[in-house]
Amino acid sequence: MHNTIQPKVTLVGAGPGDPDLLTLKGVKALAEANVVLYDALANEEIMIHAPKDAIKIFVGKRKGCHEYTQDQINQLIVDNALTYGNVVRLKGGDPFIFGRGSEEIEFAESFGIPTFVVPGISSSIAVPAYQGISLTKRGVSESFWVITGTTSDRNLSNDVALAAQSSATVVILMGMSKLSQIVSLFQKESKGETPVAIIQNGTTPQEKIGVGTINTIQGVVAEKKLSSPAIIVIGEVVKESIKLKGFHEEFILSNIA
Repeated sequence: MHNTIQPKVTLVGAGPGDPDLLTLKGVKALAEANVVLYDALANEEIMIHAPKDAIKIFVGKRKGCHEYTQDQINQLIVDNALTYGNVVRLKGGDPFIFGRGSEEIEFAESFGIPTFVVPGISSSIAVPAYQGISLTKRGVSESFWVITGTTSDRNLSNDVALAAQSSATVVILMGMSKLSQIVSLFQKESKGETPVAIIQNGTTPQEKIGVGTINTIQGVVAEKKLSSPAIIVIGEVVKESIKLKGFHEEFILSNIA
């Protein structure tokens, strides 16, 4: 029986939250899965694309709450592939954007297991897009940075200070716990008036938004009770969004008042 098992691991990016943002290739990969290992960030509605009899294992990590360590997840991927065959590792967003997907692929490959990657739509691009924020715009922004707010040693990435010196749009993931530090770095570069949008649970029905400037955004977060998971978008392109026009007008009027 075990001789007929063909181990295979496919890393699938589940997208930013809206289940319709899963790719067709991702749907096809799930449909063929014997085992699905899925994250907290992958919308559970996506699991309907997996066969009813597929083994489904939640291996998600949330701040302060880890079902499994990364080493255990790596081992689970390999064990399930060798025992059951076709494993789909479903990860929120894109598996290679702060998703530790490369570590999982490398571990599986070290056992001689064939691996495949299905890219996912990254929240760093999709969540701003849903609010009409174009990360690049002719005459406004020529580039964008995507930075993790919290590194593996729990510190703010040094790249944030570099990004604050540029004219690029800056997108920070997992940065809410470091917001005051981020604000300080941008203020140091005299960027206090730079527009900021914070989008919590982007692309889902639970989405919440706060808009302000570097100088005001902490007050906005407190007022609107924004928290993780959220994306921080800093740059002039925030002001260019037609969808967020109401937020800017409300902000200007409250400042005049």
